[in-house]
Amino acid sequence: MPKFPADIYTEPSPLDGNTLANLGPLRRMAGLWRGEKGVDVKPKAQGPKTQVYVEHYELQPIDPQTNGPQVLYGLRYHTYIHKPGLTKMYHDQVGYWLWEPATSTVMHTLAIPRGQVAMASGQVAADADSFELVATHGSLVNGIVSNPFIEHAFTTLEWRIGVAFHADGSWSYDQDTVMQIQGLAEPFHHTDRNRLSKIGEPSPNPLALAEE
Repeated sequence: MPKFPADIYTEPSPLDGNTLANLGPLRRMAGLWRGEKGVDVKPKAQGPKTQVYVEHYELQPIDPQTNGPQVLYGLRYHTYIHKPGLTKMYHDQVGYWLWEPATSTVMHTLAIPRGQVAMASGQVAADADSFELVATHGSLVNGIVSNPFIEHAFTTLEWRIGVAFHADGSWSYDQDTVMQIQGLAEPFHHTDRNRLSKIGEPSPNPLALAEE
């Protein structure tokens, strides 16, 4: 457990309201993105099934957040995924990418409409070209919470997401969701990966606009 200050209430002042200038390794992710070569390997009764997908990923800066002395800069995101040639939702996900400069920590939260939420985190250098975050079943700080059916039939033991930035300005992710599926002796690795290219710039956060 990290050491925390004795004063848990006093917020820092002054506070830099320009989120885009304080995102550390997440700065390169801000904006609107599209990836057309996503690959998903998921469990089916007959065995693993591979599905390609198209992804639309939007990440917009939010105003800095404080928990007493703790300061977090972040991106609110929404990713919408469909199969090639179709518009019907294949996967929908919302949450935040957060950067805590004081501890060099990246946090990633997700919520999906199948009744599951999670948070993964990891120590990351501010200028890192790649990083990995982890969430674990049962953890109270980097954990995974599922609705009763998912917990019963597809218990998520671990969720890992690796991010890499590329010289052409794109970025990619590689996800491994480890599940204990009812009826299988060994855990199943549900994997997703995609490479995203920028199609639009982010909008400044409200506080940054006001300061301008």
